Amino acid sequence: MSKLADIGLIGLAVMGENLVLNMESKGFSVAVYNRSTEKVDKFIEGRGAGKNFIGTHSVKELVDSLQKPRKVMMLVKAGDPVDSFIEQIIPHLEEGDIIIDGGNSNFTDTVRRTEYVESKGFQFIGTGVSGGEIGALRGPSMMPGGSKEAWPHVKEIFQSISAKVDGGVPCCDWVGADGAGHYVKMIHNGIEYGDMQIITEAYQFMKDVLGMSYDEMHQTFKKWNSEELDSYLIEITADILAYKDVDGEPMVEKILDTAGQKGTGKWTGIEAMHLGVPLTLIAESVFSRFLSAQLELRDQASQVFEAPGITFDGDKEEMLESLKMAVYGAKITSYAQGYNLLMEASKEHDWDLNYGDIALMWRGGCIIRSAFLGDIKKAFDKNPGLPHLLLDDFFKEKVQNAQGGWRKVCAAAVTNGIPVPALSAALAYFDGFRTKRLPANLLQAQRDYFGAHTYERTDKPRGEFFHTNWTGEGADTVSTAYNS
Repeated sequence: MSKLADIGLIGLAVMGENLVLNMESKGFSVAVYNRSTEKVDKFIEGRGAGKNFIGTHSVKELVDSLQKPRKVMMLVKAGDPVDSFIEQIIPHLEEGDIIIDGGNSNFTDTVRRTEYVESKGFQFIGTGVSGGEIGALRGPSMMPGGSKEAWPHVKEIFQSISAKVDGGVPCCDWVGADGAGHYVKMIHNGIEYGDMQIITEAYQFMKDVLGMSYDEMHQTFKKWNSEELDSYLIEITADILAYKDVDGEPMVEKILDTAGQKGTGKWTGIEAMHLGVPLTLIAESVFSRFLSAQLELRDQASQVFEAPGITFDGDKEEMLESLKMAVYGAKITSYAQGYNLLMEASKEHDWDLNYGDIALMWRGGCIIRSAFLGDIKKAFDKNPGLPHLLLDDFFKEKVQNAQGGWRKVCAAAVTNGIPVPALSAALAYFDGFRTKRLPANLLQAQRDYFGAHTYERTDKPRGEFFHTNWTGEGADTVSTAYNS
């Protein structure tokens, strides 16, 4: 073989094909392999014809075709297939070679795999890749983490192929150790779930409460995308609402209302439970997808329960402005909750995440890219120790100004029987967040009453715990006494 490739890739599905085409267009030679080897031949003779690719028909042939240190990237289904390919790759590597997982793996798997691959004398990178098939081809957002010694060897390739913002700054940088890259991608996907749910609730409110046509909704989302809500998901929503089927009817009306998912939003919610972070909006967005999947059950319920009649006789333009503010306030809250979870995870796993740089990675190429990500970077550049995004001056002002319209929309939705679980969960979180004294004092009294779980007092130092014999029939023993 006269020339060795800069990097190898396993997995020639749509994302894999587009990513290697991106790499080749930036001047890198790429060796490719797919378990179904006919896909390799089809690619080399088709989209890859005449380009700087090496087609291979085995893992050994792929590894042998690479420059040292060898860099083998996988874009395969998360779970067992990743572990299977790692075991197939390892026998052909030499010390210092690098395995890269570019799929949507659970960060806990990446932690395990990093430790395992390093124990064999090799290096491992788990990188989140966001942007879908178009992003993979034109420039995705990339979030790499794992063996830090591997980063200098892949940095040029990754940053060359990633999206660029602010005059050429790549939407890719090193995130942190072991599973940090895939963790940040998981949070990205959780925020994506929340964003999408917020937008669908706005769509239903427009359609059912305001009685808007699809052309009117298209124009509204198009207008929003030129204002505060400038973002990829608002942009594509405008496009979707304008799209007509062959019979001239809106295409979206013909799509079954059962939402799919691949698990990353669910993982985000589970991780929030583990770390005790109130990720209410994102959790509601996951539950909303679960509810949408219960199609037959919802159909039965719709025939049993009578819905309130829609009664809106106000100013439509004024309510649309309120709806925009509701979406804006909830969207900010979604990012704030996601960042709150990132902060707790960084402490838990000792990752020392750079929150401003993460916002920069999300500025271009990815699904949740939006105008105010630049403001998130500014917030953390100004105050790296910022305890919560909503306490930054910019976001504090925006949410404060949004809440009037936000409340108006949630009230109108409840009155008219329109479900807005994400918008209302975000508002409830904001109200809880800004409330100095919550009713958890009564909750603690209840726990102490039935379970002797103890409580702290407002007139005593934090860390001192007390128990009350509420009925006169209890004893002084408290639940903590059972902890050996």
